[in-house]
Amino acid sequence: MENKSTSSQLPTALRLGNTVITDKSIIKENVNKQFSTAGHAFLLATPTPANSSASPAATRPCLPSFSFTQIQTADVLKELKNLDPYKSAGLDNLDPLFLKLSAAIVATPITSLFNLSFVSSEIPKDGKAAAVLPLFKGGDTLDPNCYRPISSLPCLSKVFESQVNKQITDHFESHRTFSAVQSGFRAGHGCTSATLKVLNDIITAIDKRQYCAAVFIDLAKAFDSVNHRILIGRLNSLVCSNDCLAWFTNYFADRVQCVKSEGMLSGPLAVSMGVPQGSILGPNLFSVYINVAALAAGDSLIHLYADDTILYTSGPSLDTVLTNLQTSFNAIQHSFRTRPPSITTLDGSDLEYVDNYKYLGVWLDCKLSFQTHIKHIQSKIKSRIGFLFHNKASFTHAAKLTLVKQTILPILDFGDVIDKIASNTLLSKLDAVYHSATRFVTKSPYTTHHCDLYALVGWPSLHIRCQTHWLQVIYKTMQGKALPYLSSLVTITTSTRSTLSSRYIALIIPKANT
Repeated sequence: MENKSTSSQLPTALRLGNTVITDKSIIKENVNKQFSTAGHAFLLATPTPANSSASPAATRPCLPSFSFTQIQTADVLKELKNLDPYKSAGLDNLDPLFLKLSAAIVATPITSLFNLSFVSSEIPKDGKAAAVLPLFKGGDTLDPNCYRPISSLPCLSKVFESQVNKQITDHFESHRTFSAVQSGFRAGHGCTSATLKVLNDIITAIDKRQYCAAVFIDLAKAFDSVNHRILIGRLNSLVCSNDCLAWFTNYFADRVQCVKSEGMLSGPLAVSMGVPQGSILGPNLFSVYINVAALAAGDSLIHLYADDTILYTSGPSLDTVLTNLQTSFNAIQHSFRTRPPSITTLDGSDLEYVDNYKYLGVWLDCKLSFQTHIKHIQSKIKSRIGFLFHNKASFTHAAKLTLVKQTILPILDFGDVIDKIASNTLLSKLDAVYHSATRFVTKSPYTTHHCDLYALVGWPSLHIRCQTHWLQVIYKTMQGKALPYLSSLVTITTSTRSTLSSRYIALIIPKANT
């Protein structure tokens, strides 16, 4: 029996040992057990260092202390009115539609309860009980490890967490708490900007005739394996007040979850590790947890993006590079005291060498030719265009235009400022699929020149699209609107002569040997 590969429903069958079970009640209990203990598999046998949960009296950096401020009724009222009435209720059975309709009446007492939680450093236990839905990630549908737990929390918990999240986000960003090389879950950061930074560092090193190597770390069960004690210690190091630390300690205490399916619940199980996937606070707390990795990288460079991390370095010899990587990677592992899945070096295992790796949506090959990346883009678009052509009789001209804009162009636009350094031969393959998309919209024959195709749909060439995106990046860096690690790469030349071209801005183009 096969399960729906993209649904968040209970599996119809599950493998336990050598036995495949189909009884729904047994499946519910075992899926819940799998989810509630998933993070424990990644703990090292060595104990957590005693100072991992530094006491409030411990020495802290000279940063402004963070304390919760009173939540305003107007903010809660806005959150309640914006609730999606079609979302399901949590285990408390408090329907979001009811809260939305009664927002004007209940906003004031709910706000008082939220503020009382700050004062008492306690959260009602009902607010920490989650209904968990299994989301299939891919792979073997019978394997419990191939499902991700998505927590459905009570509506009021989400409203409360949203208010808390705004406060800590404002504090972290205004005081630049997170490392500049941490891009996950942060406004203004993205896969493209992170990949641009990494590739610029690598290409610069190659131009200096240095060796380069990288370790790609993809943390499976990342959210599930967060150690609460270590996380509280990290919040303490970020100068959270004692009351704030007490609140977060209570937030993690006594959490329970059940698996819900077809209106039936499994038995509740305690959750002693991890941050809830599907919660509002989860991403920010995970960012706090991994932020220390940027400091542990030592002589190597690092870039963090959620559970995808790249550790990379360069040097005059391959031995130097690999030694630095080894030292940095060991330091990162020690900083977490957790066993990273699939890559273990502390026990003497060798890392796997790969010629291609998908990093933040971009396939990087060992020669940085982008051949693999462009091949994947081409294949993905071809399959979609094939489907569209097969059903072209069903679509109006307006529908065709919308379909291409929403399903084809985003694929071509994503990261185009990165793969623009690929050879013209490779880029011409993207031109070919772009032309196919315009022919689908215009119903033009294959012999139609591409310039005529552009005129018919009113689109620029793929080269101009990419160049426009690239100039937007340059403009943002010059206006101080780009991320600091990108702005530092753009340098304006200083002219000593007054010429007719003085009203134009000239940039320094670095010399390149690649």
